[in-house]
Amino acid sequence: MKTFNLLLSSINDVKDFVNIVSKYDFDVDLTSGRYVVDAKSIMGIFSLDLSKPIKVEVHSDDCDKFMGELDKFIIK
Repeated sequence: MKTFNLLLSSINDVKDFVNIVSKYDFDVDLTSGRYVVDAKSIMGIFSLDLSKPIKVEVHSDDCDKFMGELDKFIIK
């Protein structure tokens, strides 16, 4: 499992993020405060506070390609 933070600052960012995550078979969770949602759920993501960084938990050890696709959203 890998964990990192990302920032989705616009509606298009959310849409692009969900399209990327949906291509993969493994589970990805987003955590904001005490709320945890499925990263493949666009409605779930919009229920989070998108003005702050969101914690991402990828439930796979083989996710290098996935991480590369999300690079523009990841906070370094």
